[in-house]
Amino acid sequence: MPFNLIYHPDVKSIDLPLINTKLKDRIKKAIETRLMTVPHLYGEPLRKTLKGYWKLRVGDYRVVFKIRANEVWILGIRHRKDVYFEMDRRL
Repeated sequence: MPFNLIYHPDVKSIDLPLINTKLKDRIKKAIETRLMTVPHLYGEPLRKTLKGYWKLRVGDYRVVFKIRANEVWILGIRHRKDVYFEMDRRL
């Protein structure tokens, strides 16, 4: 059963414009092939202040998401050095 993808508004308006086109395509492909099929298998659970959320590694970038029933909520896509600080602020 495929999962529905729901993007946080800041992903499209803030996160994606910061990423170059080639990397954007790579991230999009990873989301569509991994998170739409079996997000629990490919994602890794986060801890501490982001407990309940998951991450998907794509090179030096991280996709932070939450799984709810048959939906995957994409909450942020950032470089690994910024992602956790930004997600704490966003959530």
